[in-house]
Formats: sequence, C-alpha cells, structure tokens
Amino acid sequence: MAYRRWFVIGIGLALVGVLVAGVGLLTGSFSPRGYVSDNYARATGQDIGRDALAYTSSKAPSAVADQITGVWEPADRYVDGSGVYLRYDDDAVVILPLAAVGSLILVEKMTTAYPRYYGTVGNYWGWGRGTSVRGGGPGAGK
Repeated sequence: MAYRRWFVIGIGLALVGVLVAGVGLLTGSFSPRGYVSDNYARATGQDIGRDALAYTSSKAPSAVADQITGVWEPADRYVDGSGVYLRYDDDAVVILPLAAVGSLILVEKMTTAYPRYYGTVGNYWGWGRGTSVRGGGPGAGK
C-alpha cells in the first residue's frame, strides 16, 4: 500500500514538471532573447537592419540590465558611459540610454554584435568554452 502512495505522488510530481515545461515552451523564455521579447516593448523603428531587434523600457539601462541578469547570467558584462553590454553564448544584449525616457535594448547574434561593438567591448568580452565569432579555435579563419 505504501508503494502505491509513492507511485501516485511520483506521477503527480511528473505531471507538475510537464506542466511547468509546457508553459515555458509556450512563453519562449528559455533564452535571454526570449526573456527580452516577453518583458519589454518592441520598437521596430529602432531595429538595426535584420541583425538587431530593438525593445524599449522606461527604466534606466542599469535597472534593465539587473532585471535581465537576475534571470539570465551573462558570460560577460561590460558597462561604460555609453551603456551596458551583455554577452551570452549565442546572443548579445546591449542596453543603451534612451533620451531621458528609459532604455533602448538591442538583441542580436554574437556573430554580428561583436564586430559592431568591438570598439567598446573588444578588450573586455571573452569567449567562454573556447569559441570565437569565427566559430573555430586558435587560427580559425586564417
């Protein structure tokens, strides 16, 4: 009889896990890109071509960065007077001040973000897991 109770409890916990995973899949918040998309207002007029998708917030760049990094820990974070630059495995999230009304949040793939922001983050952003923008190890792209 005790085994049956544990079996029922196990099934119940499994169902709760499936429910939580299903909600996560439907909301698309399994990446920094998804989190930004779900939590900030889209600003298509501020997009940088097809590379960087723009969002806005009424909060200061540091507050937006704290919200995002509270949920998604970046591999690197660089802050200077121009904004907050967050590097993740595949994406970059750049948070810039927006003329006294909050922040402009740009999300783009690392392959386009690194060259775009190299002048700012080139000596600060590292490359965890031995990867690079060129996709190879030492000597790649030569």
